[in-house]
Amino acid sequence: MWKVGMSEEVGKALQAVVDRVNQAAARRPKTLPAVPPRLVAVSKTKPPDMVIEAYRKGHRNFGENYVNELVDKASNPQILESCPEIEWHFIGHLQKNNVNKLLGVPNLFMVETVDSVKLADKVNSSWLRLRTASTQTLKIMVQINTSGEESKHGLPPGETVTTVKHILSKCSALHFSGLMTIGRYGYDLADGPNPDFQALLSRRQEVCASLQLPLEDVELSMGMSTDFEHAIEVGSTNVRVGSTIFGNRDYPNTPTPSPERKSKVPTEEAAKKMERLTVTEQ
Repeated sequence: MWKVGMSEEVGKALQAVVDRVNQAAARRPKTLPAVPPRLVAVSKTKPPDMVIEAYRKGHRNFGENYVNELVDKASNPQILESCPEIEWHFIGHLQKNNVNKLLGVPNLFMVETVDSVKLADKVNSSWLRLRTASTQTLKIMVQINTSGEESKHGLPPGETVTTVKHILSKCSALHFSGLMTIGRYGYDLADGPNPDFQALLSRRQEVCASLQLPLEDVELSMGMSTDFEHAIEVGSTNVRVGSTIFGNRDYPNTPTPSPERKSKVPTEEAAKKMERLTVTEQ
């Protein structure tokens, strides 16, 4: 139950993560663009009170994986009243039939998961239609499937330049902010730098060279609770951290397996589903 004790825990955890973000940024090579990392606090499944508490501690950027949960949370009367400067990031897979619903979210700051030209066109046309009286563009990132896993969404790396070029030339309502990846879950850094992060760095170099964009103008969103410090050290400018700030998530609709089933080895299909749930927890 949410009370004062939980409030203090969120504040302490948030400050600890902010400190770790700043320390990791200080360790970055001087050859990387000096862009202060943005911490996106992922509040998936957590109550509005936790968001408000983190906001009161000075935090402004929050992320959600599911459109319906973001719509409900961003429209919550308490959040609207208490968090006027909140900036919402959508960090989950976006289906075209949910675009209009997402773009109606109050204080929507960025969509980090545009993963096709068709989706970019849909987001662009919808934003133009919904915001006819405004010249404000919508910040978006292009999601790249750097690991090549079927369970992950995102563009094949080889389509990065053509997709970004299309957005820059054909999507006047969108502001291309950078590239995003989730990457393979559970990579062991003892084996060296994360290859998914290195792949995203390479895609940025390719995009900037091909389209004549300054490196510092193209953000990199990579790194979650388990690896955000390493991500920042190699160049991430946007990290998505949830459970380290807000605690483990509760999924009330997930059935509790019987003792018999707990002891069984999961099927290949079940294992893939479990991985998909895990990698989106940020």
